[in-house]
Amino acid sequence: MRTTINDVAKDAGVSIKTVSRVINNETSVRDNTRERVMASVEKLNFQPNLAARSLAGTKAYSIAYIYDNPNAYYIIDMQNGILDACKKQGFELLIHPCDAKEAHIFDEITNMIKRTRIAGILLTPPFSEMPEFVEKLTQLDLKVVRILSGHDAPDSLTPCIMIDDNLASKSITEHLINNGHARIGFLAGGSEHNSTKERLEGYKAALTQYDITIDPSLIIDGEYSFESGVEGAKTLISQTNRPTAIVSCNDEIAAGALFAARLMNIDIPSELSITGFEDSPFSRQTWPKLTTAHQPNNKIAEDAASLLIAQIRNGNDRDIIKLYTPELVVRDSTARPL
Repeated sequence: MRTTINDVAKDAGVSIKTVSRVINNETSVRDNTRERVMASVEKLNFQPNLAARSLAGTKAYSIAYIYDNPNAYYIIDMQNGILDACKKQGFELLIHPCDAKEAHIFDEITNMIKRTRIAGILLTPPFSEMPEFVEKLTQLDLKVVRILSGHDAPDSLTPCIMIDDNLASKSITEHLINNGHARIGFLAGGSEHNSTKERLEGYKAALTQYDITIDPSLIIDGEYSFESGVEGAKTLISQTNRPTAIVSCNDEIAAGALFAARLMNIDIPSELSITGFEDSPFSRQTWPKLTTAHQPNNKIAEDAASLLIAQIRNGNDRDIIKLYTPELVVRDSTARPL
């Protein structure tokens, strides 16, 4: 038979209410009591029924992650990080993929909220970068946390986890400059993403700092995809005065650039250095392996989910911001130009 909360209370020698407080991570429980209850939970293999718990009480114990992102590796890291936080704190996760460009997207999310009784939503780009959408969500009876590209939050609508893509991109570009490169191309991601803007600004900042003229012909618009990297690199390599290095907006783009270089018989890195961004599996599956910026997406997601759960439980102030700066990882795709 399934172990019940009554069984745990009897084994631990406490009331059912005390067991409930421990399971819900409430602070009004003594440490020794909490340890005794958790020992009984483990001993009896007690599995709280979160759905029933939500229906029976006034609190909801589920959060949602809604997303529209073509990068499968990013989504997997986000999901794993959020799940880690949920498991540790007794919450369940609802994953809801959707189309951010859908005309009635807010109605879709509102209906999802009503059906599921979630207590909070975690947003990543592009949803986290849609202020009108975010503001509507904050007017509902739930908490919201965003993951955004930038150094400072663009507003005070919700708590944020910020990624300093600008500084990381500047570091990557400086690495190339310090290796003797002066003509450096840039393969952009989608222009609608803040990360693209931030990474482009970091690239430009490094060139400016080292008195290198910013050449618009070396900046190629694109998307966050392998195919975009192929086409963008072909455009750069076909120039009469082609670049000796390329900064790519993510690893997938960089992998496409590597493929294009091979098609055009360009050796990497002796004839052309290529960098990525994010340190996804793409960066380690290419040959040569990519110089990139390590972005700990799993940890970022776990922190964001923990922050969201803290908001749900404690109603903390909305101006909480945590900043991550991706770190340069030097591998075999960059070298000094011939």
